Amino acid sequence: MSRAGEGRRGSPGGGVVRPLWAEVDLDRIRHNVGHLRGITGAGCAFMAVVKADAYGHGAVPVAGAALEAGADCLGVALLEEALELRAARIDCPVYLLFEPPASGARGAVEADVVCSVYTEEYARALAGAADALGRKAAVHVKVDSGMHRVGVPPEKTAEFAAAIDRLEGVEVTGIYTHLAVADRAGHPFTAEQLDRFEGAAAAADMALGRRLVRHAANSAALMSEARSHYDMVRVGIAMLGLDPSQSTGGVPGLEPALTLRGEVSFVKTVPAGEGISYGLTYAPEKTSTIVTLPVGYADGWSRLLSGRADVLVGGRRRPLVGTVCMDVCMADLGDEDAAPGSPFVLIGAEGSERITAEEVAAKMGTINYEIVCMISSRVPRVFVEGDKGGGR
Repeated sequence: MSRAGEGRRGSPGGGVVRPLWAEVDLDRIRHNVGHLRGITGAGCAFMAVVKADAYGHGAVPVAGAALEAGADCLGVALLEEALELRAARIDCPVYLLFEPPASGARGAVEADVVCSVYTEEYARALAGAADALGRKAAVHVKVDSGMHRVGVPPEKTAEFAAAIDRLEGVEVTGIYTHLAVADRAGHPFTAEQLDRFEGAAAAADMALGRRLVRHAANSAALMSEARSHYDMVRVGIAMLGLDPSQSTGGVPGLEPALTLRGEVSFVKTVPAGEGISYGLTYAPEKTSTIVTLPVGYADGWSRLLSGRADVLVGGRRRPLVGTVCMDVCMADLGDEDAAPGSPFVLIGAEGSERITAEEVAAKMGTINYEIVCMISSRVPRVFVEGDKGGGR
């Protein structure tokens, strides 16, 4: 059970009253990391990416589970995320995958973070901070091999890396890129990006007179593009048991770690033809049991799911009906009965049925990453170990 306290089986406890929570199974994360390590190239380091609060799963507990399962280091997007890990006394290498403003350089050096660099402004700020603190800042140069988000153009990488490495207080230790279409296995642009990256990395090695640590693979590339493994892989979504590719039907061997569950808050009988929720967009065709669920768009259960998604109540699929409100939504149980306190599942398994994050994403026209990241901070996270939770 979570350290949040005791309460209903699998529920938040610890004074939390609202019957809605996101349950995160840390044993499943350990399993997933072990499984993914097994398909990673020999001698290849494993970065567990825990940015965005570990994609809504809880950065510190997920980081701990990943490291216990064999991850070598952690990756984040924001300096604030790195500082959260350090505050939790996590002392493994932490990689900052985007440059913060120059004003964040001192904090990065103090936290002993391996920084990404792709602008001279930030590199010089790091150098100044490191010099003032009497330290050396390790950096990895980001190469823009074709995604055109951030990074140094391949043809300018060697010159940039050499110039940064000459700065007092800075040492270039690695070089990396990010793949734009790795989730589409066999897409020719991935090979083109890797060609560009390898050329840039070789030129940088020559300019510096030493071989830099190379990395390019995200979750999708880890599973579909062995060439991209290099010296390290960066794994986020797959570590959580979610499918990194929109073009596959699932990830063999991985187990989804998150279940979004709760308890029915209100039950009423609605006559045929009576409208439900804002806009009265739904009316049952016959007198029906309508239950209110304590979850709405302020919790990350999008209004775009109005009339589109299902919920598991008593292990059976039921349609969510009417407009999703800020704090609640409704489901139609037909002629079945229910009572306040009846359990429900929006993402996860109940009995033989399962609703996946991928299914919810498809109904919104988005990806599973967004679904789990959207679960807001007002939804308690409950961390469980194996079968100690409220159902698997």
